Amino acid sequence: MNNQQSASYKAGQIEARAEEKGSQMMDKASNAAQSAKESVQQAGQQMQEKAQQATESVKDATGMNK
Repeated sequence: MNNQQSASYKAGQIEARAEEKGSQMMDKASNAAQSAKESVQQAGQQMQEKAQQATESVKDATGMNK
């Protein structure tokens, strides 16, 4: 293998590693986004449950829940 072929081979290896790193970073970003989405959904569900409990408490206190 001459110098030009060797340099070309090394450049190809570097490019492949860079693509793999980019892919890994995209996977991490996607996982982080999914985790954030799930956290927001869970928080929203908890808020909805608390609002429903508060509504029921008010109904109970005012006698409207009979």
